[in-house]
Amino acid sequence: MKLHLTTALALTLASQATAADLRMSWWGGESRHVATQEALKVCGEKYGHTVAPEFTGFDGYLEKLTTQMAGSTEADIVQVNWPWLPLFSQDGEGFYDLTELSETIDLSQWSDDQLATVTVQGKLNGLPLSTTGRVFFFNTTTLEAAGIPVPSTWEEFFSAAAALRESQGEGYNLFNAVKETAQLLVTLAVVQKTGKDLVDPETNRVAWTPEELAAGIAFYGRLIETGAVRSQQQEAGEGNVNLYEKQDWAQGRIAGSYEWDTTYFKYADPLDEGQTIDSVAPIRFEDAVTDGAYRKPSMLFAISRNSDNPEAAAEILNCMLTEPEGIDALKDTRGLPASKVAADRLIEAGMIKPEIVKAHEIAMEASGPAISPFNEHPELRGAFIDALEEYSYEMIDEDEAAEAIIDAANDVLSDFDS
Repeated sequence: MKLHLTTALALTLASQATAADLRMSWWGGESRHVATQEALKVCGEKYGHTVAPEFTGFDGYLEKLTTQMAGSTEADIVQVNWPWLPLFSQDGEGFYDLTELSETIDLSQWSDDQLATVTVQGKLNGLPLSTTGRVFFFNTTTLEAAGIPVPSTWEEFFSAAAALRESQGEGYNLFNAVKETAQLLVTLAVVQKTGKDLVDPETNRVAWTPEELAAGIAFYGRLIETGAVRSQQQEAGEGNVNLYEKQDWAQGRIAGSYEWDTTYFKYADPLDEGQTIDSVAPIRFEDAVTDGAYRKPSMLFAISRNSDNPEAAAEILNCMLTEPEGIDALKDTRGLPASKVAADRLIEAGMIKPEIVKAHEIAMEASGPAISPFNEHPELRGAFIDALEEYSYEMIDEDEAAEAIIDAANDVLSDFDS
């Protein structure tokens, strides 16, 4: 009996010794707040830790986190938007290197490609919560009515665009390419031809040559000239409304677009009765060296490098993302989980619709280089879109547009030199 009491006492003392008081910060809406607090409760109880929640809406979160990071007062566990990584961890030292906690965190639940997107200077800065990618959506109702198969190559695409207009009339366009979507189609064309992301991680400068980018811009010009997509002038004349708000989309007169996999229902729900869209494999150049996949973590959970209890924080993190208690509590409040075990559990429970699963699998299976967060730096993206607009209005040619984009991008990147 004394032995048993002694053992029990030792276990109790050990538990007390490892118990930690932690903090976690995130942004979101009400459903995310409720689910995350429940996850912290069940995971905290499982491991004997308490986790104080700190949550807000998206507005103001970046400013608050910036202040906390500058003063080393950030929470132990922090939700971070992926494009913010260069702001907080330019050299990879901004957050705790999670590879040092691999005995606690089951990193095998993420692919090497997923982990690469949140690795800075060889240091794993966080865990992707969901990975989203651009996919091709086509209105199969429109294509079938015109007797056109879904294209798989760009030459088939241009033939289909011509056939659609000949069959259904000049008011029909095979595809949508406006602002960010136009920029990402140019990016796709360059990446497929070169296998290179926009940013070279070794030099922190634009990886593409002016000639390579000019060729991608000329590809966008061909989209416009052939009527495959509407020109910037046409779009401006129609008010530049969102694609999913257009009657031409709802009625199938715009027959496709290049959108995030998770937005399937955003584009499917507005369709008129009888109209159907489907996600399809990437369209490629015949000499493409890669599919040109553009995918990214929507956000990540990181552990503060200033945390007094990183091991305890890792237990909570691992529980939320890879263990049943945490997975069931968080559900899909941050999208289709990047963690394989979490995604499988939610799909099996019927919490993720099959159309989203299909689009996601297409995005994840496509090949392509790791994408730098700088692709989504607002100044860099703005300069890219502005140059394409000037090009579409014939104010500059493709060579001038390429030079303008590269110069503007390198100016932005130079601000982040070590």
